[in-house]
Amino acid sequence: MASSLTCAGVIWAFLSFLCAAASCVGFFMPYWLLGSQLEKSVSFGTFRRCSYPVRDESRQMTVMVEQCGRYASFQAIPSAEWRICTVVTGLGCGLLLLVALTALMGCCVSELISRTVGRVAGGIQFLGGKCSCGKGMGM
Repeated sequence: MASSLTCAGVIWAFLSFLCAAASCVGFFMPYWLLGSQLEKSVSFGTFRRCSYPVRDESRQMTVMVEQCGRYASFQAIPSAEWRICTVVTGLGCGLLLLVALTALMGCCVSELISRTVGRVAGGIQFLGGKCSCGKGMGM
């Protein structure tokens, strides 16, 4: 198969894919914050949570649901900041994955990625990395 990438481009493509995959896995896993509540181990992220308190109206007390799951709705995410973080991180992961998959296609298809396209893709990847890591975007 012909490639439109140099050796450095091929390395960049594979590292980009690995980083995008790690960012996406981190986004979907609920282990951003770990702690305990009501003597139970709890964890949550922007998109999912594990072991969370629920009000049991029949017993008039708060009980811990010991299972993992995503929030029932976008509005169920605990705060406006976490909702914004969910959207920005999701967009960042999407941008990273788009650039990584395009770069991997460049490994197999000749004349797919030119120098200009590579520079633009690198800029998009930088922006996606900033969004998914939350650094430099005011977070």
